[in-house]
Amino acid sequence: MITTAVAPSGRSTYIGGVSHKDARLELRLDPVTKAQLEEAAELTRQSTSAFVLGAAIAAAEKVLGHTNVTMMPAEQFDELMATLDIPDDAPALAELATRSRRFTRK
Repeated sequence: MITTAVAPSGRSTYIGGVSHKDARLELRLDPVTKAQLEEAAELTRQSTSAFVLGAAIAAAEKVLGHTNVTMMPAEQFDELMATLDIPDDAPALAELATRSRRFTRK
């Protein structure tokens, strides 16, 4: 039986336990940079592709992580949380809530 699933990271598709990577990414670099990457990959006992992919994924996750997190001082956070518990006047919303519904569930 062959099963198909997407890895939790969403990076590879597994069919029958084998990873199938079909997307490609090419880059141009100077010989010195290429040699540097190859040496670093060799020192970590990885292929150059695996080394570059790992470094690129780590950098992408760091950038994406910064876009999903808002940093603020603890005092500012506490003030924000406190204000969320205080109801404020919303006359337009209150007026809308008194109107009859346009649609009803059956």
